[in-house]
Amino acid sequence: MTQLQSEYLYRVGVDWASQHHQVCIVDREGHRTEDTVPHTSAGLAALAEKLAALSPEAPERVAVAIEVPRGPVVETLLERGFHVFALNPKQLDRFRDRHTVAGAKDDRRDAWVLADSLRTDQPSFRRVHLDDPLIIELRELSRLDDDLREELSRLSNRLREQLQRFCPERLALCPAADEPWFWALLDLTLAIAQLLFEPLVFLDQLVNLALLLQTPFTNR
Repeated sequence: MTQLQSEYLYRVGVDWASQHHQVCIVDREGHRTEDTVPHTSAGLAALAEKLAALSPEAPERVAVAIEVPRGPVVETLLERGFHVFALNPKQLDRFRDRHTVAGAKDDRRDAWVLADSLRTDQPSFRRVHLDDPLIIELRELSRLDDDLREELSRLSNRLREQLQRFCPERLALCPAADEPWFWALLDLTLAIAQLLFEPLVFLDQLVNLALLLQTPFTNR
């Protein structure tokens, strides 16, 4: 065991999930403390505060093990000065088999396996360092772009399903129902239908369409 390994006061296992993260804190004597953290800004901030309280003067004496090498959880912990280590999921499977009999996935058990394996097999983990801020920003923008594209596809599919049910002939103009000009046309069609009952709504829709058509669409 290296001097740095022996200086860790606590080892923390974080079983990552999309909604909640299971956390297991193990001290030098092997005592365990478990917690569940929501995957929110407030939840991650609370986790960082809890770990910082373990070693207020030296956050680097708290080592955290997690499967994913990047993301909001990792970046939050690195920014607070904790040492973060990533582990390949296949290696975690081997450590899990060593700690307990094989069975269904258990988040509490996996968090404990991560923390305890970091104590006994740290060379199997890879130390994670904070990326350049520009790289982090680029990665977040790329993730946001992917999310927006998925949302666009989801909403376009819903619109297409409704058109297929009630007025399928409209889809001849735009089979995928995913073009802004097509949405504007549908909006105008609805506005025209309201003309006899709500003329002011029609005029408002007509102005909005004129403004939209004056703005060139960018290629996606």
